[in-house]
Amino acid sequence: MAEGAAEAPAESGSGGDLGAGALERGVAPIKPRYLTTKEQFHEFLEAGGQEKTNQETRGGNHYGCDLAEPEAKRIRLEDGQPGEVPTEEAAEHLKQPQAQKRARGQNKGRPHIKPTHYDKNRLCPSLVQQESAAKCFFGDRCRFLHDVSCYLETKPADLGPRCVLFETYGRCPYGVTCRFAGAHLGPEGQNLVQEEVVPAPPIRNGLDKALQQQLRKRKIHFERAEQVLRQLGKGHLPRPTPSATVPEVPGTESAPGQDNCDAQQAPLGPCIGTPTSSPIQTCGPLTDEDTVRLRSCEKRRLDISGKLYLAPLTTCGNLPFRRICKRFGADVTCGEMAVCTNLLQGQTSEWALLKRHQCEDIFGVQLEGAFPDTMTKCAELLNRTIEVDFVDINVGCPIDLVYKKGGGCALMNRSAKFQQIVCGMNQVLDVPLTVKIRTGVQERVNLAHRLLPKLRDWGAALVTLHGRSREQRYTKLADWQYIKQCVTEASPMPLFGNGDILSYEDANCAMQTGVAGVMIARGALLKPWLFTEIKEQRHWDISSSERLDILRDFTNYGLEHWGSDTQGVEKTRRFLLEWLSFLCRYVPVGLLERLPQRINERPPYYLGRDYLETLMASQKAADWIHISEMLLGPVPPNFVFVPKHKANAYK
Repeated sequence: MAEGAAEAPAESGSGGDLGAGALERGVAPIKPRYLTTKEQFHEFLEAGGQEKTNQETRGGNHYGCDLAEPEAKRIRLEDGQPGEVPTEEAAEHLKQPQAQKRARGQNKGRPHIKPTHYDKNRLCPSLVQQESAAKCFFGDRCRFLHDVSCYLETKPADLGPRCVLFETYGRCPYGVTCRFAGAHLGPEGQNLVQEEVVPAPPIRNGLDKALQQQLRKRKIHFERAEQVLRQLGKGHLPRPTPSATVPEVPGTESAPGQDNCDAQQAPLGPCIGTPTSSPIQTCGPLTDEDTVRLRSCEKRRLDISGKLYLAPLTTCGNLPFRRICKRFGADVTCGEMAVCTNLLQGQTSEWALLKRHQCEDIFGVQLEGAFPDTMTKCAELLNRTIEVDFVDINVGCPIDLVYKKGGGCALMNRSAKFQQIVCGMNQVLDVPLTVKIRTGVQERVNLAHRLLPKLRDWGAALVTLHGRSREQRYTKLADWQYIKQCVTEASPMPLFGNGDILSYEDANCAMQTGVAGVMIARGALLKPWLFTEIKEQRHWDISSSERLDILRDFTNYGLEHWGSDTQGVEKTRRFLLEWLSFLCRYVPVGLLERLPQRINERPPYYLGRDYLETLMASQKAADWIHISEMLLGPVPPNFVFVPKHKANAYK
């Protein structure tokens, strides 16, 4: 799992209200003239940025419910409003001891609600794509609406006068279902097309419908993976290879005896029911490189030393967010963690994590699995269906859902399975294989320094080390001294470091440990312009209007990626709100007494230099909703949002 997207850092002494001039451990040092109290902070926002004459606080907010962030041990009454006298049943419930301590970090009690209102009065996709009811894709079994006039009567009002898809590409593929349809609909409801139409970029690494059917019916044969698995089952492991140090020599063959590549030398035969063509269409004469498998020592070397690597962030590391980070200087990007079993089953939601934008010049995907057979077969499937520069194995996910099944951090204690996974995937992949690990599972038992030499011998091209154990989560700072020790153990294999980088000073100190580069996770969530700060070696006192423009670009990218219809707009809003739950922890440079802000320092309550800067500092979900309404229009009446990493809900 990615660092930062599934859970937030532990609160370090930042509870309670802070008066002017109060400094506590774990609290960002803000200039005293900006500090305020919790009541005055929310009163200022409720007044719309205007100072109030009276100091009385309101009961509730303009959304109709009290959504202040709950304290660590505060019990919230379900039936009564805060401040009401509890009933006898509620009093007895309060007296009963809690059976289990509340889980800190990830909000495990969050409701998983799948919206069902999208299917009500939904227009038939045949009308949306063909703009004509001449032929329905589903025939007589179609349960969708075919009357456009009836659909327009029940369709909610447009969210704005501009359609991003229409302005960018000259045509909106969502037609009348677009929530900004007024920008491209004619007087008779026809979908307008501009004269100079710019074609939309093709979807890279998408799931083909034919491939999905073959995966669901299990008609795909993994001949190479099964051959490798048979060798691994007999104990025939490949000997150490110098793949990390030998540069690429295309079209040549290494010296005999350089490494054991019997499985690699076998010709790539067509598999029954699988696409045999490369994702990139080629033409010209047939060469040896087209028919003979590359040996592991001939693989293209992954040379990203000194580059800025955006971590694979679950939930928040989506394609629109990666586009934002690429614009600010991220060099290497990686897709969100994808579960190999879900990919082999052809799940559309899992394959969506592999999509790649054309601006991502160095892009990889991250796989999670616990068994050599599924991981090796998934690697072979991706090797011939998608276009990536490297494949990463997730051995750092700390959550119980993955760990208890033997994946993620659990692989660090299962060396035999770990070895078979790395060796098996490395033999079926044409691209470099990388691994992301932690220092260990237990807090005081480090394992990384013993695993790194083995990973180098097993064929890993690069390893990323997160300087925390699984048990630590985010309660302690990353151990960069241990990462420095591991650099020597991994040499000559490149080692990237990860943990607590929120400024260019942090990145400079990290590079002094000897790592080949740094991976940035939560720092990119708090301020995606961190990549620009590192490359330009400066602190950027970015204004609130510039930050709002970044959020507006994210929403535009989201509408391009998820769609501009009702479902796409609400999906864009949900991912925007998840990101805002991290952005609120950023403190503007001009407000700090000491630079830079540390990643373990939570901001106290403060009033920014304008209303928008103060609004962006709020930790109330209702205020995040207000920001999303500034960009995407009002929320629907049945909208529910519960962030993953804190119990701060909007209902």
